[in-house]
Amino acid sequence: MVRVVNVMTAMTGRALLAALAGVGVGAGILLVVSGLRRREAGERRRLRVDPRTLVRLTACAGAAVLVGAVTRWPVGAVLAGFGAWFLPGLFGPDRGHGRAIERIEAVAGWAEMLRDVLAASAGLHQAIIATAPIAPHAIRPHITELAARVDRGERLPAALNRLADDLADPTGDLVCAALILAARRQAGQLGDLLGTLATAARAQATMRLRVASAQAQARSSVRTIVAATVLMAGGLMLFSRDFLAPYNTLDGQLVLLAAGTVFAGSFFMLRRLGRIGEPPRILTNLDGGDG
Repeated sequence: MVRVVNVMTAMTGRALLAALAGVGVGAGILLVVSGLRRREAGERRRLRVDPRTLVRLTACAGAAVLVGAVTRWPVGAVLAGFGAWFLPGLFGPDRGHGRAIERIEAVAGWAEMLRDVLAASAGLHQAIIATAPIAPHAIRPHITELAARVDRGERLPAALNRLADDLADPTGDLVCAALILAARRQAGQLGDLLGTLATAARAQATMRLRVASAQAQARSSVRTIVAATVLMAGGLMLFSRDFLAPYNTLDGQLVLLAAGTVFAGSFFMLRRLGRIGEPPRILTNLDGGDG
């Protein structure tokens, strides 16, 4: 029996090392895929590493190593690493929703700027270049890049299609579509159309804020359920190791993997309940031609 226990301990140690190595490989892949992003700067593209991604990867590795060292459970180490990656987004504020609201307001403000400049008998090209330095902060880099493309002589419909891709926002698609139609067919009453779109964008932002307020209770409930589950699991690991002794075996690790997968799926579904869906975009996969 002692020999069997020693063999199981050795197998668990090797499995733990393999799991930690797997976490390291996964962290490296996430670093390459998520941390490195390409951003166009003139005619060159530069690689950019997001410092927040590095911090999150470090936290994931630390959580995996800590749980693995305390419990000697390879599956527990892997689950802790994934939990350290996903749970902060669940407990923290919905920054994505805040950025979406800010972007919608910025698009509305830029549309009003274009309307006012066009009312001064300026052409569309001149209006875009004139509003670039004073565009709302949330979209100013994109508008500045648009103005640079136009100033370099790029065809306006193609440049506007690229702007829509950069904004990746349905409200931005509406404004870009109106500008594309005006650039291709010299559509009249563009100023009035931009004003109407700006009003509609602000109304959409107000509506999204109301929906977010209504869903705040659901988000609070989700956080309470997840926090209680995590605290219960941590308390059992710290104060009731005998109760969790069956998980020290290979079969126990398989059961833990199944239970962790079920909990992870449940947390994912609970998180979706507290999120606001984005409306579909209308400018996607366009080549920017003049046809």
